[in-house]
Amino acid sequence: MEIRVTYAETDAMGIVYYANYLRWLEMGRTEFIRDLGIPYKKLEEEGIYLPVSEVLCKYLVAAKYDDILIIETSVDFIRRASIQFAYRILRKEDGTELVTAKTLHAFVDREGKIVRIPQLLKERLKF
Repeated sequence: MEIRVTYAETDAMGIVYYANYLRWLEMGRTEFIRDLGIPYKKLEEEGIYLPVSEVLCKYLVAAKYDDILIIETSVDFIRRASIQFAYRILRKEDGTELVTAKTLHAFVDREGKIVRIPQLLKERLKF
């Protein structure tokens, strides 16, 4: 997916504030799952949630105001009750890799109890 860095996402030097990358990771994985035909909203309606349990984010090069960024999202692995996503954020203009990241998520029900990955999601991911 592509996004354009807005002024509000930068600091006084026009450089993206580091926490904004976490929002963009969420956008990337949300669209990734939506592209599988299973929007997060549908999972939540079925009582399945994916809270983040771990984040690793490596900042390589700063993004700046008005850059167009490409967020690439993939799945590293799936276990019985968890999933790990991997991300690359690139500057569209020159293909520079700005950030690499991973997020680990548990599958839980409405009460926060660990549950197995929904079969439909597992099938769509071909794991």
